[in-house]
Order: sequence, then C-alpha cells, then structure tokens
Amino acid sequence: MKPTIYSIAAALGVSASTVSRAFSRPELVRAELRERILSVAKEQGYQTNRAARELVTGTSAFIGIAVVDITNPFIPPLVREIDERIRGLGRSPVLLDLSSAGESAVGELRNLASQVAALVIVAPRMADDELRQAVGAVPTLLVNHRVSGFPSVLCENTAALREAAASLERLGHRRLLVLTGPEGSWAAQQRASALREWADQSPEIELMALGPINGAFDAGRSMAPEIISSGATGVLAFDDMLACGVIAGLLDAGHNVPNDYSVIGCDDVLLARTTTPQLSTIAAPVEELGSAVALGLTALLAAEMPDDQVHEGTFLPRGTTAPAPSAPSPRHPDSEAASAVPN
Repeated sequence: MKPTIYSIAAALGVSASTVSRAFSRPELVRAELRERILSVAKEQGYQTNRAARELVTGTSAFIGIAVVDITNPFIPPLVREIDERIRGLGRSPVLLDLSSAGESAVGELRNLASQVAALVIVAPRMADDELRQAVGAVPTLLVNHRVSGFPSVLCENTAALREAAASLERLGHRRLLVLTGPEGSWAAQQRASALREWADQSPEIELMALGPINGAFDAGRSMAPEIISSGATGVLAFDDMLACGVIAGLLDAGHNVPNDYSVIGCDDVLLARTTTPQLSTIAAPVEELGSAVALGLTALLAAEMPDDQVHEGTFLPRGTTAPAPSAPSPRHPDSEAASAVPN
C-alpha cells in the first residue's frame, strides 16, 4: 500500500494531524518527535504532495537564500550549512545569486520573495530602503548585515581584528595598511571601524587605508605598487582572496611575505589553508552561523521576531606574519595611494 500520514501515525502511535504538522508546520512539532516522524516517513517511502500542502496551508514550502556573490569562497560553505539547516526544518532552499543582477537586483529579490515562505539574505549591499522594498512583508533574516526592523545573524570580528592588529604591533610593525573591501558592504565598514578604534588607542601606530576595493584576488594583486609606496609593513585585507592577491602582487614585485611584509586576511576560506605559507587570518564560525540561521527561521515561521544572534570570529596567526623588517621602505609624502582611515 502507498504510505500516507495515517500509516506513519500508526507506526509511531501519534495522531495523523501531528504527522501533517511535521511536514506543513515543522516549527510546531517538538524536534525529537519531528525527527522520528521524518525517519519513519523515509523508511516507508512517503513523499509529500507539495502543491497540495501549499494550497491547504496558504504558505510555500520553500525558503529563499539570496547571496551577494556565489564566487566568493566564503559564501559556499555558509550556504551549504544554511541549506542543511533549512532541510532539517522540512523546507526546501532556493538559491539566488545577485552578483550579476546589477540594477535589477531589487526586482529579482522581490520575485524570489513572492515565491517563498521566508528569506535568508547573506551580506546584501543594496540600500536599506531598497531591501525593504524588495522583501515586502516576507519574513526575512539577514546574515552579516544589520538593518533596523530585520533580525540578523552576525559574525562579529571586532575582537579578533584587534588581536590581529595587536599581534603586528608586537612584531614591530608600526605602519599598517587596511584594504577596506567592497563599497556598500556592512562587514567592510565594521572591520575598518574596529581597526580605526584600536589604532586610536595605540599612539605608536600609523594606520592607513585603501579602498573601497570591489574586486578580489586580481584587485589585491594590482595593489602591490600602492602598498609598497605607502611604507606600510603590515597589511590587513578585507578577506582572504584579497590577501592572497596582495601576496602574489608583492612576490611579482620582488618582495617576500612574511620577511618583507606581513599580510592578514579574513574568513579562513580553503585557499587560506592551502597557500604556502598558510595565510594568517580570522576564522568565521560557519557551523554556529548556520545553527543561528535555523533558530531565526524557526521563530520567523512561527510569526515570532527572533533576537539578533552574534558569534565571534577567531584570529589564527600562521605563516604570513613575522617580525617587521629592520629597515622598512620609506613612505613617500606625496603618495596619494594611501590615506589615514577617516573618522
């Protein structure tokens, strides 16, 4: 016989309505019981009729995941973690990459919002008003971005960034350069602000900045002449791809990392661990972020407003940081390549 919610209910000794809720409103069923129901359903070969369920409940079985750029190596591991958590809620993820949308990004996001029960948006760069316009009344959770009225899951790197900068100071570096990252990036603004506040409390440190920088590896590689002319010996890059590009550009120019320059990235993507020497960086707690997204979605699907979830990054000193060279390159007074980090 074809498996039904009644056969599953009979096998577990629960009501058919409880089994139905495990598929249509999983947030209303205890996690342990929901897992048992899903396990028996799988054993029996039960498949839900998604179209019928949506007609009955008036809600979609899908959760939208919108990302700013799927080619950013930090994004896929995080999306995979979020994907698994969404499936664990009995929903199906739908992915939207906004990197090539350009001016149509708001329209594409609005179209996705019209088809899903909830949205997870990872590191959006559109203006707050555009974001509100795009999602409308659809329950929405933001990752690595903060907008009034939306719950957020954040990777807080302030303490780790200060530890990274302080490690360079202990190694004798006095001129540090920040590569600030993409224009419109909330994370880029937060990271630059954290380093600026740290430098304000370190009178011996000269902190400079280059940016915004919207590229990744190639952009970092092209920055080598400006880094050299700045006189900085320590570089803190917005992310690992940018940092690895910097290392390649400095090598092209005949300089050695870390003997001539120390370079630190952010995110701890796979490339950071496979490059030689391994990149000093700040690791993001991807599994914790995924769990926090699941908790936030569960609350949103139950028409509740979840609290913001904040998880700390961790500084990982590796092979691209070393004591400052005894005779660093002088800074050119007329150089326009680098400027003090603005207040």
